Amino acid sequence: MVAKLIHAVQYKSYGGGPSGLKHVEIPIPTPKKDDVLLKVEAASLNPGDFKIQKGMARPFLPSKLPHTPVTDVAGEIVEVGQGVQKFKVGDEVVALLTYSNGGGLAEFAAAKEKSVVSRPPEVSAAEGAGLPVAGLSAHQALTKAAGIKLDGTGQLKNILITGAAGGVGADEVLDYKTTEGEALKSPLGRKYDFVIHSASAAIPWSVFEPNLSARGKVIDLTPGASSLFTFLLKKITFSKKRLVPLMINAKAENLDCLVQLVKEGKLKTVIDSNHSLSKAEDAWAKRINSQCTGKIIVEP
Repeated sequence: MVAKLIHAVQYKSYGGGPSGLKHVEIPIPTPKKDDVLLKVEAASLNPGDFKIQKGMARPFLPSKLPHTPVTDVAGEIVEVGQGVQKFKVGDEVVALLTYSNGGGLAEFAAAKEKSVVSRPPEVSAAEGAGLPVAGLSAHQALTKAAGIKLDGTGQLKNILITGAAGGVGADEVLDYKTTEGEALKSPLGRKYDFVIHSASAAIPWSVFEPNLSARGKVIDLTPGASSLFTFLLKKITFSKKRLVPLMINAKAENLDCLVQLVKEGKLKTVIDSNHSLSKAEDAWAKRINSQCTGKIIVEP
């Protein structure tokens, strides 16, 4: 399999957006120690993919150019590396690749065993591929940062999710195009215990603060320079209202929890659209322009 060439989509330099993506043939990845090699059945796009292409994480990400982007994949294991114990050839799985190496926009991808979980037949490849970054962001924001118990026990919290038409999800809807929506005013006039901020548009702290409860927190899923400054300012001034940047701590047990919830019908992966790998630039353009509701899936 080492000599085989596969179809992949890469970019050779920072910037360029969809036009910067090039269809190439590359050698099939060789699984290293503790790696598994997947035949990719579906991959999903995330904002981080585009930020890295823009050079917002340079010189740290990606690890090298040219780069095959995308981290969220589902597929079938076709080879296992030395030391792999939990999986075997033929297993259907969901995997989270690293942002440094990526690899999702290709026919085959290598993943670390610790970032791979089994995918039952009840969960399609597209549903599974839509889970890792968006699902783990939501899971960590709710269970760790906001302290919500998924079994329904514990104190009820009033939570606002901005940009909820993307991958993280919504319950009641607040229209940001209205005056009340732009000001983040609750339809019921209640203060928010937590705001899970996943919108790509920057919202100033001055808009968040009056809508928070006495000890309300803004959990920022897409932290930038301004939010990090607010985080430090509120911390050193001992403010009861806080902004907390969220950095995903990806754990296989949490990803497995999400897959099981989908299997049981308790969680649904909302899919905006499906695109072939040969038209990956169309998927890239749609996601980068935020013209989507749910996950955008690319399938080889």
